[in-house]
Amino acid sequence: MLALLVIPAFAPAAPRRISTFDQLMNALKSGQQVRTVVEYAKTKLVIDGKEEPAPDAIGGSKIEHWEWFARGVIRNPKAYVAFSETVLIAHPRHGHVYNYVRFRVYEDSVVEITARYLLPTDFKIVMDETFTGRISNGRDKEGISFFVSEG
Repeated sequence: MLALLVIPAFAPAAPRRISTFDQLMNALKSGQQVRTVVEYAKTKLVIDGKEEPAPDAIGGSKIEHWEWFARGVIRNPKAYVAFSETVLIAHPRHGHVYNYVRFRVYEDSVVEITARYLLPTDFKIVMDETFTGRISNGRDKEGISFFVSEG
């Protein structure tokens, strides 16, 4: 009986939503594990300079490696944090491709996500899309969420 009372004390805490750029940077700078969840249908999609309907798809990942750039460091008008990931996938039309996804999260909470498929033989880009939105606070209609684990 005592064991049943003790188990909930060791249950992991629920992830905490990050709602602002400052909260994101504080979590990253303190070494906390941050995860992304993107509801692409709630973002703006641009392909070849033309806005297109965003797909009804959801993706997520952990932020493993990141870099922060102050305003003006690389001729950037806004400070931002950048992180990316590349994985090999089997695509039904393109065959095996590298799926490269880069995030730029700006100090005004605007998020730009670049998604590219690159051929593994010569890195030729066979798909190039840019999604934009804002960090979601969980009560808005934004599709880009960040979470940090509390325990």
